Amino acid sequence: MSVNLIELESGDSPVATVIVLHGLGADGNDFVPVCRRLDLDAVGPVRFVLPDAPERPVTRNGGYIMRAWFDLYAPGAGQEAEADVRASQGLVDALIAREVERGVPASRIVLMGFSQGCAMALFAGLRHAERLAGIVGLSGYLPLAASTADERSEANADVPVFLAHGSQDGVVTIDRALATREVLDALAVPYEWHAYDIDHEVSIEEIRDINRWLLRVLA
Repeated sequence: MSVNLIELESGDSPVATVIVLHGLGADGNDFVPVCRRLDLDAVGPVRFVLPDAPERPVTRNGGYIMRAWFDLYAPGAGQEAEADVRASQGLVDALIAREVERGVPASRIVLMGFSQGCAMALFAGLRHAERLAGIVGLSGYLPLAASTADERSEANADVPVFLAHGSQDGVVTIDRALATREVLDALAVPYEWHAYDIDHEVSIEEIRDINRWLLRVLA
């Protein structure tokens, strides 16, 4: 792989994989504590793969170079960095293919992301050619939403989604998650929705809900 990544395994010969995509300006280390809190022993050994996004200048942040799955423009600019999003989709697809090569079928792989990572998990997951176990989208939104109906994969037409957001989020406001829900509703994609009284962060209650959901989709 051409990306730096962290791997955690709860035991030998993992039978499932959770690929975790971090938010803007963070890296793979950001969600290591969350992964360590998850108890998926009932599923069997699980591998967590936490890649670093590429480094790139981010327009919204004055061109400052940081880890980002795609460039961001000023709020309300009406622009989305389509080329970046699609390039990162290729990275996510390659991470999935790598797990399949290592013996974990796509149907035992979950994509999970926070903020920009949520955007990429939703974008790539709904378009992935092989059926996935599920998608976890935290504090983010679906980018290039208008293209989803034409581009989504039949294999993941009814992939289960865990969608969660903080009602006090001042970075990615909850209305963007609600707009994502409308897209999923229109496409008849099944999802479990949670809103928490938090800002742009992950709470203990949220981790417990994710844990319960993962045990179900990986059962």
